Amino acid sequence: MRFTRDLVKQAIRLQQIVEEDGEIYLSGLPVVKGQEVEVIILFSPLTESKKTFTARQLLDSGLIGMWENRMELGEDKKHVN
Repeated sequence: MRFTRDLVKQAIRLQQIVEEDGEIYLSGLPVVKGQEVEVIILFSPLTESKKTFTARQLLDSGLIGMWENRMELGEDKKHVN
């Protein structure tokens, strides 16, 4: 690989929210027609919406008491924080 002093790349960092699936738009960049550019897209994982429960939904969900009959936990409370 050969490097020359006249090869200097500049970077611009932009962050935006995708408004349409599969589409992003870039504008106002300091580039001119015919100039070669390289685009690298880094994206964050989608976050799941957090589900909230009413007291009744929580009681009916099976989450309350789910460890009640776990024999391997025994009566020792060291594992509880």
